[in-house]
Amino acid sequence: MSGDMNSKPLLQVLDVKLIPNSKQQERYRVLLSDAVSSLHAMLATQLNHRVQTGRVKTGSVVQLIDYICSPIQNRKIVVVLNMETIIPACEIIGNPKSFVESDLPTQRALRNDNLVNSLRSNNVHLSAQSTNCTVQNLRPIVQPSSQPPQLPVYKSHGAIVKSQVPAHSIPIAALNPYQGRWAIKARVTAKGDLRRYNNARGDGKVFSFDLLDSDGGEIRVTCFNAVVDRFYDAIEIGRVYLISNGSLKPAQKNFNHLKNEWEILLDLASTVELCPDEDASIPKQQFSFRPISDIENVDNNSILDVIGVVTFVNPSVPILRKNGLETRKRNLNIKDGSGRSVELTLWGEFCNREGQKLQEMVNAGVFPVLAIKAGKVNDFTGKSIGTISSTQLFINPDFSEARSLRDWFDRKGKDSASVSISKDIIPGGLKNDVRKTVSQIKDEGLGRSDKPDWITVRARISFIKTDTFCYPACPLMVGDRQCNKKVTRSGITKWQCDRCNKEFDECDYRYLLQAQILDPTGIAWVTAFQESGEEILGYSAKELYMLKYEQQDDEKFGGIIKSILFNQFVLRLKIKVELYGDEQRVKITVVKADKADYASESRHMLDLISKLSRH
Repeated sequence: MSGDMNSKPLLQVLDVKLIPNSKQQERYRVLLSDAVSSLHAMLATQLNHRVQTGRVKTGSVVQLIDYICSPIQNRKIVVVLNMETIIPACEIIGNPKSFVESDLPTQRALRNDNLVNSLRSNNVHLSAQSTNCTVQNLRPIVQPSSQPPQLPVYKSHGAIVKSQVPAHSIPIAALNPYQGRWAIKARVTAKGDLRRYNNARGDGKVFSFDLLDSDGGEIRVTCFNAVVDRFYDAIEIGRVYLISNGSLKPAQKNFNHLKNEWEILLDLASTVELCPDEDASIPKQQFSFRPISDIENVDNNSILDVIGVVTFVNPSVPILRKNGLETRKRNLNIKDGSGRSVELTLWGEFCNREGQKLQEMVNAGVFPVLAIKAGKVNDFTGKSIGTISSTQLFINPDFSEARSLRDWFDRKGKDSASVSISKDIIPGGLKNDVRKTVSQIKDEGLGRSDKPDWITVRARISFIKTDTFCYPACPLMVGDRQCNKKVTRSGITKWQCDRCNKEFDECDYRYLLQAQILDPTGIAWVTAFQESGEEILGYSAKELYMLKYEQQDDEKFGGIIKSILFNQFVLRLKIKVELYGDEQRVKITVVKADKADYASESRHMLDLISKLSRH
């Protein structure tokens, strides 16, 4: 009874049950019998349709083609990967009893001939193919399919170590924690950023990547610390790998959006082998798109896929995170055929990569289709979507959903009105900004509450103070950021920073620009610091300082200033009352400055007219 690796046992199904509390795909448990003994088995999810269509039910006689068997406590659990139905329905054969590990010394095990003899005694005809095999007791091994798999040839690839030939490749859907050795062949569809963390166990680093196989199964893989060093550079989005020898753990649904109840944790014994043939049977990506209208009823923090046409894009703006580090954000709007539109917020590098490309396209009058894989839903002041580390953006992708959306938009969607499920935002403004005139700053008492007011104005710069347009700043780094505190002379050739308590030979220069803005309703004074000063003048503060004070080229310096005056800008303003001695003053700071784009401004005006006409 040692068994044959090529055996395919013939068994009868005594019972079929849906496994309760399966949060993702349905899983079925079956009780299998050889007419003498019985044991429980779990069907891989790719076999669910066999139960749902009635091909596998109580009484069916089936032949196991591929399966895995693992001992768990005092019993064996079988995971069936592939099977064939030999007899769709039959009366229960024999009087089988539960098979347990303690039965092994008495040689009781599931045997093919037990069921075959019982079926023949009941005058049931079986084909020679079904009976021409000797069945072993099920052991914790992976049974191969009828054709031996072509195992890859292993070579040294740096960090990827091949200590042994991996187990036979199985579908992702068949993975479970009860297996021994396994291998999966899949394409990397997403790769997260390398993140560092600190907790009670100390410092560490982690990254994750998502896999997709030819059967449509998806799973997330996570690596920590030394495993990160081994695999991070080796993993590339879009490439196909053979992966084995990892452990499975329950998926953390707060961070993992994939439809799999498990995720893989790789360790130093794990194997990752690049497949050079780039298996064409494995899709490049898999989407589960939701109409924008559905997002209104989706829970906060849900992760989903959505596709739409980009109708406007706001400029990128700096944002200071709670940890003191600066990042960038960019808001845009997409619409689809459901009659709804939604705001999408791009964070970090998405602003500079896809965000800049989208802004250039929209400004040129081209409205691209954008597919968002793994966007995060936010319900603050209406529903919106934001990018996370595992988000992927696809501009004008080539698949059926994108082509249908493009056809709809070109035929009628471009001119059809959409209701926003997000708080109304204005092209050229931040999420919580509203368009105002200069006179409204004073008339509405903006900035006098506990929190600052954020508004957007379209105005001309009528005057710039040139005697104190910048200040000498500390160039030293404090952590990941430049100090930037004002410095003073120390002797003839040195500069001194009181904050850093250090001297240095050269300082930096940063904008502290005082300017007057005006529109048809009024005039106001504003302050622009480094980034917004560069956006207004087109030069760094140090360049203009050297031009004015070192080169003493007043003509060129004056020409630069004059070229800016009375140009129209779209200005994002922060307005807040500050205390100067015993006096309160309203301080208006330019957060972002963009030269007015007349095509974008025209669309903004048309949008306002459209909204007014609906009311």
